[in-house]
Amino acid sequence: MRVIPEGLEGSQQRARVVDIARAAGVSTATVDRVLNQRPGVRGATAQKVLKAAAEMDYLPETGLYAALAAPPMRLTFLLPDGSNRFIRMLGDTVGYSQEHLTPFNVKCRTELFESFNPQQLAASLLQQGKRSEGIAFMALEHPAVREAVSELAEKGVPTITLISDLSGSQRAGYVGLDNRAAGRTAGYLVGRFIGPGARAGKVALIAGSLSYRAHEEREAGFLHVIEEMFPTLQVVGLREGQDDAQKNYEQTRTLLEQYPDLAGIYNIGGASDGVARALKESGREHKVVFIGHGLTPDTRAMLIDGSMDAVITQSPQTAMMSCVRMFTNLRDRRDVMSGVDAVRSQVIFRENLP
Repeated sequence: MRVIPEGLEGSQQRARVVDIARAAGVSTATVDRVLNQRPGVRGATAQKVLKAAAEMDYLPETGLYAALAAPPMRLTFLLPDGSNRFIRMLGDTVGYSQEHLTPFNVKCRTELFESFNPQQLAASLLQQGKRSEGIAFMALEHPAVREAVSELAEKGVPTITLISDLSGSQRAGYVGLDNRAAGRTAGYLVGRFIGPGARAGKVALIAGSLSYRAHEEREAGFLHVIEEMFPTLQVVGLREGQDDAQKNYEQTRTLLEQYPDLAGIYNIGGASDGVARALKESGREHKVVFIGHGLTPDTRAMLIDGSMDAVITQSPQTAMMSCVRMFTNLRDRRDVMSGVDAVRSQVIFRENLP
């Protein structure tokens, strides 16, 4: 039923702000803030103002819909900087997918923190929490990071760990591979590719950093499979390359010089191009089994030229969309995993390149 303010009966005069304020039982300043979509008004009060304005035909239908529409949920993807191409692809995906996120009413952006620096990650989480309603981030195992996640949870800002999880934390969810299973898969591939003729050979691992729980779990899975299924293979230790191509190159050169009978390398993290460069320079790119992570333009080229044997990967697009769905589930008070599929790993060879 249309409400006609007192004094306007029989008149075609348009309702005024003061009329809406009187009908809604609020001040004219409050009406002004609501109609111009400025902050500082409780949701229930805003609804009263909009309802009064609509009943007085103050707002045209399109204007009413615009005023009633909730502002987009502000989401931040907090990722490490550096040369890890898969992480850069994930950041790029967030940027170019914004137009596809319209049905979810979210606005996403990517921010970077210094790789392998837990103190800066913790500070960045708290800083982004002031301007975000949800943060997806690649976690480092550290008390400062765990404390920052706890502080954000107390303030009502949910966090989701991405690619690498954070144990014992108040994060709302995790999006990424089962990293222990991924490591077991890598161990199985290395052992099978080496074959019975070189079962007494040596294999090595290169990680970005064991401060990533993902890398620690991949190492554990790999070692378990080697011990269970290929006990004659000797694992000659793990080196950290900080997901840096030059460091991975230097680590691989050292391994090849130290172990002339090296039969396999598992790169747990990124920057596989550094490993491949060392194998090619030594003329051993088709003799040493090489397994890594993340299908990117450079690992694709390595699969094609045979310097890399297999890549264990996940879809950056799927990972991003899973985060968005989880945040909107929390916003809409649904179960956090409603409609969210578990991330599945893919093993890519030269023959099945997508």
